[in-house]
Amino acid sequence: MAVQYDVVIIGAGPAAANVVAGLRETNNTLTVAIFGAASTPPVYRPDLSKTLWLESGANLEDSYLLSPDADVDVHLGVEVKAIDPQAHHITLESGQEVSYGAVVIATGSQPVRLGADVGPRVLTYREVADYPALKTIAHPGAHAVIVGGGYIGAELTSAMVQNGLEVTMIMPEDYVQQRMFPQALAERVTKGFQERGVNIEHGFFHSVSATDSTASVALSDGRHISGDVVILGVGVHPRVELAKEAGIAVDGGILVDERLHTSAPDVLAVGDVASYPDVLLGRRRVEHIDNAETMGIVAGRILAGQDLTYDHTPFFWSDLFEDGYEAIGELDSSLHTLVDWSDDGSAAVVYYVGRDSRAGQVRGVLLWNTWDSVPAAQALIERTATQPVASVEDLRGVI
Repeated sequence: MAVQYDVVIIGAGPAAANVVAGLRETNNTLTVAIFGAASTPPVYRPDLSKTLWLESGANLEDSYLLSPDADVDVHLGVEVKAIDPQAHHITLESGQEVSYGAVVIATGSQPVRLGADVGPRVLTYREVADYPALKTIAHPGAHAVIVGGGYIGAELTSAMVQNGLEVTMIMPEDYVQQRMFPQALAERVTKGFQERGVNIEHGFFHSVSATDSTASVALSDGRHISGDVVILGVGVHPRVELAKEAGIAVDGGILVDERLHTSAPDVLAVGDVASYPDVLLGRRRVEHIDNAETMGIVAGRILAGQDLTYDHTPFFWSDLFEDGYEAIGELDSSLHTLVDWSDDGSAAVVYYVGRDSRAGQVRGVLLWNTWDSVPAAQALIERTATQPVASVEDLRGVI
């Protein structure tokens, strides 16, 4: 292992891989190293809950992201314990110090575990190793208990049912994706899940236990729900501890400017951990793959010497059985919403409009079975920032 690199990247996820890609577009002379606590190289994460379950012949090896000719030293299973911005070095768990010219924090997010001990039968389904662990259990007829009715819980439920599993969803809300979808759409999605055999149990998680062959969730009201595997899909927290301990400014995420620099010299942050100034929506932190990819590329180009800023508003997507959607911006069902259905009821555009000082501005758009319209949605968000709508009804038919 070298003791000095021009660029050190902490984290081995998609954002890290794209930092390398952006850097190598124009600069092949800087020495680069990735240090990742996980044992696997960067993987295109959406494949873990989408392609690998739904496309025949898909395999994990095809999802690896680092180019073989990237010329980067990759150190996996190596924990970075500290960053010293003044001395320009990081300290590894072994105590070894590695000097850098610039360091990029791309540590991603850690799943909420609810105090549970994860293992072969209890998964958080965030790391690459969770896929083969679930694959060994997820055979037709097996029973998966999925805690959480949000983005990942809904997506995994759809994938498991389509692979012949029995699925029980546990969530405190009344409807699937209730925090993101307005009630009319959330009700429709929930009904569709139930029609496909998904058992939905409403309640609050208390604890989980597991044996060599089963796992069981205890709810706060005393009920127990058992299955072959329990998957905890209840959200994530950004891994910001390294930044905090180094005295780098953190507020809900690692604060970066438009050039992705933190409050410390020569320290950048990208991906899930970065709280950045979105040119359309203001400061925010985004956990989706489009942000990790695009932000990583821009950071790499900046490190290569290009005079760039991060001016991208990320989008995301998902597939739930036969339905699918793309979305951009803030999807929060507590905002003012309008669901604009197509004439046949098969598709919809959902508009999310701000309140108070942001009244009249479209903050997000959900395109339900409505394709190739993300640019139009982005343009609408930009336009209503200076030309707010008087009423959400004024948005009907805009897209």
